[in-house]
Amino acid sequence: MSRKIGFIAAAAATALAIASCGAPDKPGSSNAKTDGPVPDKPSKAVTLNILDVAGNLQLTQGMIDEFVGKNKDQIEKVTYSKATAPELVGKVKAQQNAGRVDIDLVLTGVDGLAAGIDQSLWVPVLPTYANRVPGMNDYLEGAAAMQKLAGDFGVTITYYPSGPLIEYLPAKVPTPPKTAEELLAYAKANPGAVQYARPSNSGPGRTFLMGLPYLLKDENPKDPVNGWAKTWAYLAELNKYVTLYPSSTSETMKNLANGSAKIIASTTGWDINPRVLGTVPKEAAVGTLAGFHWVTDAHYAVIPKGVDVDKQAAILNLLKDMLTPAQQAKAYDKGYFYPGPAVKDVPLSMAPPESQQALGEFGRPEYEKLIADNPLEVPLDAKSLVAAFDKWDREIGGAKVKK
Repeated sequence: MSRKIGFIAAAAATALAIASCGAPDKPGSSNAKTDGPVPDKPSKAVTLNILDVAGNLQLTQGMIDEFVGKNKDQIEKVTYSKATAPELVGKVKAQQNAGRVDIDLVLTGVDGLAAGIDQSLWVPVLPTYANRVPGMNDYLEGAAAMQKLAGDFGVTITYYPSGPLIEYLPAKVPTPPKTAEELLAYAKANPGAVQYARPSNSGPGRTFLMGLPYLLKDENPKDPVNGWAKTWAYLAELNKYVTLYPSSTSETMKNLANGSAKIIASTTGWDINPRVLGTVPKEAAVGTLAGFHWVTDAHYAVIPKGVDVDKQAAILNLLKDMLTPAQQAKAYDKGYFYPGPAVKDVPLSMAPPESQQALGEFGRPEYEKLIADNPLEVPLDAKSLVAAFDKWDREIGGAKVKK
């Protein structure tokens, strides 16, 4: 899910480093105060620089701002920046290699989480500090399964069943495909009409990628290297009839609206929210393909290695507050990550009035039954997801990604 970055330096740590050796310390050095126990609270109010590569702030900025407003003794201010998931590793790694980490907290989907784990970028906050975020004990079943994917490195803050769904305008596609084979046949008969965004930069794109092994009854849906023979063959054949792969999900939505795409990969949130915003016509419809399994999704909070322990203390207290039911209710937003809350017992009636109004008008009652009646599958683990993205880029659609 795609979503520029300029950050304020951690002045105290930098000043200490310059005074002691004339240059910034490498992450993890004792002078930088990035190692050792994290205090219960910061010694003084800190500035947090938050990078969002998942569109998560749409769900959580209200939670963060409210906590900051009530806890000025911990967080003086917050700066927000956005980037795309493929940019994340390069930005964080460059700062860590320079010994000057200015990104304090990253809000990311599975893609950025996995890439960062693969490159050893994140602080292992668990299980050491799990007791500091008690809301993690109250996760929904699907969110708890998503948390396992994060290992010791991330905290699940929002969750949804995701997809893969297909989305279309009934006036243009009166008889939508009901199976993967019918979707391929439609693409062949209508070159350029079927579209999904580059999986490494799109929630619906990667959900479509990971959902196909279930639809096609592949040998091992959890092994993209050795267990996806049918999936890779299908994607290669589909590629013959795909004109381009947008670099963001939002582009596929615009293309659906303007008619340059007739069927796109979608998810519950990407179905609801663009219709709320008017990007996609209200009458757009969604469907599933035979053999459908939900591939769940989540957003995570991760801390880059090299962040001062005082800032880590403030972040842990922020995350504790974000996982309370009252704050989680804000995650309903306007359907962007539908439903959104990661913890139990957060009904829509707890959400802000504007969320209730939007979902009352643009939500789909059938989602409740779809979620209840179809299996929930966690995405690929970090290593497998990186391998799947790499293989897709090299062998399927990398040359057709819209720059």
